[in-house]
Amino acid sequence: MADPPGCCSACATCLLCPYSCQWITAKKEKRKGLRTTKYDCSWFFFLFCVFLFTLVWLYFAIIILNDFHNFNEFIFRQRKLWLDWSLVLLIATAVLISYSSVLLVLALCLQLCGHPLKLHWVHKILLILTALVVAAAFTGLGIKWAEEWKSARISLQATGPFLHMGAVGGMTLLAWPLASFIYRTRSTGLRVFLLVVYCAAMIALYLAPLGITSPCIMEQEQLPPKPALVGHRGAPMLAPENTLMSLHKAVDCDVEVFETDVMVSADGVPFLMHDEELTRTTNVQAVFPERAALNSTAFNWTDLQQLNAGSWFLERRPFRTVQSLSPGDRREAAKQRIPSLGQALEAAKENNISIMFDLRPENHSDYQNFVNVTLEVILQSGIPLQQVLWLPDGFREDVKQQAPGVQHVYGRKRLENEEEPVLHVNLPYQDMSSEEIRQYRQDNISVNLYVVNQPWLFSVLWCSGVSSVTTNACQVLKEMKHPIWLLPSSTYFMIWIVVDCFSFLIIIWAFFLMKKCSHRRRPAGECAQNGSFPPLEPGSACGTLPHRQAAFARKSDEWFGMAGGGKGIPAPGVPPVLPLASSPVGQH
Repeated sequence: MADPPGCCSACATCLLCPYSCQWITAKKEKRKGLRTTKYDCSWFFFLFCVFLFTLVWLYFAIIILNDFHNFNEFIFRQRKLWLDWSLVLLIATAVLISYSSVLLVLALCLQLCGHPLKLHWVHKILLILTALVVAAAFTGLGIKWAEEWKSARISLQATGPFLHMGAVGGMTLLAWPLASFIYRTRSTGLRVFLLVVYCAAMIALYLAPLGITSPCIMEQEQLPPKPALVGHRGAPMLAPENTLMSLHKAVDCDVEVFETDVMVSADGVPFLMHDEELTRTTNVQAVFPERAALNSTAFNWTDLQQLNAGSWFLERRPFRTVQSLSPGDRREAAKQRIPSLGQALEAAKENNISIMFDLRPENHSDYQNFVNVTLEVILQSGIPLQQVLWLPDGFREDVKQQAPGVQHVYGRKRLENEEEPVLHVNLPYQDMSSEEIRQYRQDNISVNLYVVNQPWLFSVLWCSGVSSVTTNACQVLKEMKHPIWLLPSSTYFMIWIVVDCFSFLIIIWAFFLMKKCSHRRRPAGECAQNGSFPPLEPGSACGTLPHRQAAFARKSDEWFGMAGGGKGIPAPGVPPVLPLASSPVGQH
């Protein structure tokens, strides 16, 4: 009987031969379109790099949230537009990381199933755009906000041990698709390259804790006292900044120092104000529209008293905490006015807290008069001079002569040949390393760092031994009774070894499992070498449906005695058997 059209001689004993041969032909044509090419591998590698790039940006976005209020203020001064840009940043970053993550997960699933990536051109364009957007974000960060790179360095002290464990876990899970690809690819050079790169990456990760340093890796008894809290313009998350209400809210948060900024009006009255213009924190555009762009010092005290300094807080909501204010707090905030320095000193005296302020603007032509007027108000207030922390550098010697009891706080590090010892320094938290903080603490120099809002940052500075921190979130840091985490060095060493060993065992198991699975899908030659029935077409895998059909036919031959020697191999001189479908059972 002639073979059916399209049938091969090797499948002459297949069950339902015409149907199986048609199935084989269709599978062969389909496999031609499912081969993994170098082009697909390149796009998979690009997708993986974009995912890592976006993941790093997500980390940076979370880190810079500590300082994002400064960015909102900067945008308002430039564009006169108030918006919580941190929300925009988080939404955009979440969209990018979600898109790249989902695409990577699908790509890994396809890889495990033995299918190529075959990215649609739309996804290719979107991936390129994602990479460009993240690159632009990093470039803008480096140009306009370079100090945040220092923030990222400090953040690694808080997150380094956990980033190490997360990276080891992620690379360990990557062993499954990597092993699957290595056992399926026929390119020896590509196999060696991938194995070398993966092994080098894992060795680097396993040894990474040797370079991880954190002040919070210490014994519990070595933990320094909790840093004191300095209210940045009071409690700006709970009340309008630089108002008496903000000062009282800061007192409720157990702050020890009220930090503010002082301007001097045209008629010589010092008052609390941070910006050189009044547009952000008052309703000057409604009361004096033609003078709204003038410097704060151009207004006399009578004009300043006509302005509302609290309604903007309820309208613009500079912090999300404004939404949770009680009705009473909202009514009180809406009635706030610009306080004079004398009023603030009186409130600080009554609540037994210190007051620290900077005198602005430093480049004013009448700055020396500003200093004299401010000192006169301080001396007349009756507040103990040791509760006044003086920040301005200009005319500091005059201040020492007129008010010798005032504590001088320097906005710089101590010099090598300092004539007079520096006892208090006030610096951005990015400018002091943990080693410098410890050294200053040993030398009995008080270190205040600003502006610290996030618990992770407060924990690192706490472990470093900083004396105090200036914060917008006094209500949050007040509740912290201990750092977020504290690990003895021996405990961290044990965690490091266990994680690395566990990861190594999983990787070995993954490669062994993938190798075992690959044997079940061996090419035709390998099946024949092991004595099993060869697949029906070159390159088809062991265990596929055509192979199982052939194996079943062979077993049928053995059961019915059709092959010589009972091994399913035709004996010498025995004519080829006819297809089972065309031979009645009774003829055998």
